[in-house]
Amino acid sequence: MRRLLTLSCGLLPLMACAPAPAQPQPADPVVVATPADPAFRAAFAPEGAAWVSGGRACVARAPSYRVSCPGLPLAVDVGWNGGDAWAAIPSLGAVITLDRAAQTVMVGRVVALSNTRAYREDGTAVTYAGAPTRGVIGAPAAAITGGNGQDYALLGGKLVRVGDGVVLESGAGPYLRPTPSGARSADVPGIVSAFGSYRLSNGELQRLDAAGGVVGRVQHGPGRIGLVGGDVVTVSPQGQVRVFGPDLRER
Repeated sequence: MRRLLTLSCGLLPLMACAPAPAQPQPADPVVVATPADPAFRAAFAPEGAAWVSGGRACVARAPSYRVSCPGLPLAVDVGWNGGDAWAAIPSLGAVITLDRAAQTVMVGRVVALSNTRAYREDGTAVTYAGAPTRGVIGAPAAAITGGNGQDYALLGGKLVRVGDGVVLESGAGPYLRPTPSGARSADVPGIVSAFGSYRLSNGELQRLDAAGGVVGRVQHGPGRIGLVGGDVVTVSPQGQVRVFGPDLRER
C-alpha cells in the first residue's frame, strides 16, 4: 500500500492553511530548502525519520510515519538518540526533542548532529546528556553515526573518522552514507545496507547490485534516504515521506 505523507494543516499550527493576504507579509516565513541546500538534512533510526528543511524540524515515527513539526525556533540539523528525535537550535544554544517527553539540553551553538553527539561551531562536541566528548578541529559540514557505531564527519572537503581523526577520503562528496561497517561519502544521497544499496539519482530511487549496477528503480524526486528497520524511507524538502520495502515496492 502506498504511503505519501505531507505536512498537514493540523500538524503545522504556525502555517496558515488559507491564502495569506498581500499585506502584511508574514513576519517569519518558513523557507523550504532546495535539495542541494545544506539547510535540508535528515536522520534515520529504527524509530523513524527526522529532518530539517529551511529551519523547520519535523519527525515521522514508524510504523504510521505520521508527520509532526513542533513550533520551535530555526533548527540547523536533526539526530536520533535514546529513541528520541532531536533538533539543534543555535539561537538557544540547545538541542531539543521533537516529540514524546520534552527535553532540552544546553550544548552551545551546534552546527551538526550525529546519533551520538552534537558538534559546535569550533568542532568541539558533547553528548546528548551535555557531557564533553571527542570532536574535530573546525566546523563539520555534516556528521553521521556509521553502522559500526563510530562517528564520521565531512570536514574541509575530507571524510574524517572522529574517534581517531583519521582522514578516510580526500575530495569527499557532499553526502554521507552509512554502511554496515562505517560510512562513506557520495555525490548523491544513498545508503548501503545488509540487504542492498540504494540511491536517489536522475529522478529515481534506484537499487544497486554489488557491482554498482541498477537492478531496480522507481520514479522519485530529490530528497534524502535512510533505513528505518527493514523499510527504505525517503523524505523530500517539502516534507513528503515515502516508505519502500527492500524490493522497492511502496508500502
